[in-house]
Order: sequence, then C-alpha cells, then structure tokens
Amino acid sequence: QVQLVVSGGDSVQAGGSLRLSCAASEYAYSTYCMEWFRQAPGKAREGVAHIESDGSTSYAESVKGRFTISKDNAKNTMYLQMNNLKPEDTAMYYCAAEGDYWRCRVKAYRYWGQGTQVTVSS
Repeated sequence: QVQLVVSGGDSVQAGGSLRLSCAASEYAYSTYCMEWFRQAPGKAREGVAHIESDGSTSYAESVKGRFTISKDNAKNTMYLQMNNLKPEDTAMYYCAAEGDYWRCRVKAYRYWGQGTQVTVSS
C-alpha cells in the first residue's frame, strides 16, 4: 500500500518561510510524478508545484519565484520550500504521487497524503 505522510504546516507572518515535507514509503517513492496541491476554504483545489522522476519541475504562476519543489531520493521525501509567503497562500496543503506515466499527464493521482495547514497572517 502506497503511503504519503505530510508535515511542516504552521502559522507564519507574511514574508516568512516554511518547508513542507512529504515522506513516502519506499515503494511509493518509485513514482513517476509527484505534486503539491492546496485548497483554501471555499475554493477549488489547485496544483502548486509538480516534479517528475527526471527532476523536471513546474509551478503555478502564483508561486513561481517563491516556492521550490524538490525531492531527496535517499530519504524518500519530497519537499516544498515556501518563501516570501503571502496571506493568499493560506490553505491546506497536500502531496500526491502517481506511478503511471499517462495518469501523470492528466494528473489523475491515486496516492495522497493527509493535509497540513499553512496559515499566513498579514
């Protein structure tokens, strides 16, 4: 069974930084793609940052230049470094993973971690 465990959420002031972690079971880490999502109250879930098995990354426009996605294969962990946080970044953050190439293309993730709350105050 694929398992993803998310941690690192907190409450910070605007302009601050946080690093989220998504620890995966060894099997889960041999996935083709992984992604960070977030969902604010009353809003649709949105993809924030995506990473492929070759290390290539992509970001939502709203976080480009502020957030960095990465993964440490030795630790089976994916990270989201969030800098210069803004109140609009307040949301529940989730990680997701998928091992099938075609499901990655359409972002049909089968494996999800639990959420971690990020709250940014002005």
